[in-house]
Amino acid sequence: MKRGLVWFKNDLRLNDNESLVRAIEQCDELIFCYCLERNHFRELDLGFKKADINRFKFLEQSVLDLKKNLENIGGHLIISDKSAIETLSKIVEDFKITDIYAEEEYASEEIKLVGDVQKVLTKINFHFYWGKTLYHKDDIPFEISSIPLTSKAYRIPASKESEPRKTLGLPKKLAGFKEAKSTPFPSYKKYGFTEEEYKNTNPLLMGGESLALERLQYYTFKSELLTGYRWSRNKSDGLDYSSKFSPYLALGCISPRTIYETVKEYEQQIKKNQSTWWLVFELVWRDYFTFKGMRFGDKIFKTEGYKNKKIVFENDIDKFKRWCKGTTGIPFIDAHMRQLNETGYISNRGRVNCASYFVFDLNIDWTWGAAYFESQLIDYDVSSNWMNWHMQAFEIYYTNPVHQSNKYKAQDYIRKWIPELNDKNDIEVLIPWEYEVSDYPKPIEVYPKWNRAINLIKKILD
Repeated sequence: MKRGLVWFKNDLRLNDNESLVRAIEQCDELIFCYCLERNHFRELDLGFKKADINRFKFLEQSVLDLKKNLENIGGHLIISDKSAIETLSKIVEDFKITDIYAEEEYASEEIKLVGDVQKVLTKINFHFYWGKTLYHKDDIPFEISSIPLTSKAYRIPASKESEPRKTLGLPKKLAGFKEAKSTPFPSYKKYGFTEEEYKNTNPLLMGGESLALERLQYYTFKSELLTGYRWSRNKSDGLDYSSKFSPYLALGCISPRTIYETVKEYEQQIKKNQSTWWLVFELVWRDYFTFKGMRFGDKIFKTEGYKNKKIVFENDIDKFKRWCKGTTGIPFIDAHMRQLNETGYISNRGRVNCASYFVFDLNIDWTWGAAYFESQLIDYDVSSNWMNWHMQAFEIYYTNPVHQSNKYKAQDYIRKWIPELNDKNDIEVLIPWEYEVSDYPKPIEVYPKWNRAINLIKKILD
């Protein structure tokens, strides 16, 4: 009798989950477990939690959906508020586990946790399976140590020489060990959140595999919104301008391969165009950041970056706090930051502009901004977040937030997220410091490089 343990981490799904599939194939009975690491919700020296309330709630929704789906086919989910180091040791002892199945990790914090578990459970057979990317890491035409420095140099060979592996499908029945029972999700109070914070938090999307698959079908075959994705993706507000798959990918509620196969079906049955190409391109780009993050390791978390570039930052703590709260006095920045704080999500356009302003105008260490995004984003992915910020600090050109607010006609978006400006006209709402606006903060600074954009906006009145 072989009894195995499936240790869920950032792979909160039943569909296309290789560690689950192999555990079912190789074991007579299975235990299923998820552990909340207290360390993920610790207070940082910068004055906020490593993962804040929006991420906590989205995680809770996703884990509870996993539990429900497991129970529907004969399983259960032991949810622990203690570290996997302690929890898995107890489960192994209590239920006489011989083998543990889990998704393979690549970032240092996650690798350390797995290593610490293995050090304690020296007599257990561990089985790890790669499931984080569209292309399997063993199938790309590069060694991790030689992943190219530019996305194009990676993307073209990878796309030509690699093919996503077929999805593994959805298990129909589980041989869950009958003595193991599901447990509740731990209270928010154990992680330092207040009742008010918890009750008033509503992430942009609800978490879980069920809703991830529902969203995939909605964005493709039900609405055919995918056809216009290439041209709508730079908007800032609403649910339908972009796919919103990223929060589900971040927790592994859906696999990149599942999305890829659906897009390919859409191309055959509905339409193949720039939008369908672009969505697959985004999945390949996500792969690239993952593999590049693997190549450079913890260098992607350092101020000097993997190229060891020296930049002197001012690091004004008051400016940093105003940026975090969305009170910089620059409406396009503040609207996005307030949306982030309230919903745990902002658009790609918002991320680029908020990061550019942070690094080049406020002159604050980019790692502070990356850490804040990590705290807030429900689609936080270690490589995507830190590599995007790294690029913003060292490789991408400056974006002018005043020009961008006008270019993307952000007036209604700004009014929605900054109530102090909801009665201002289309000019005043973009550049309120030029007019008498008493309730909204004065800008930290208005830079001469913005003058052309400001004058263009004023000319709209002429």
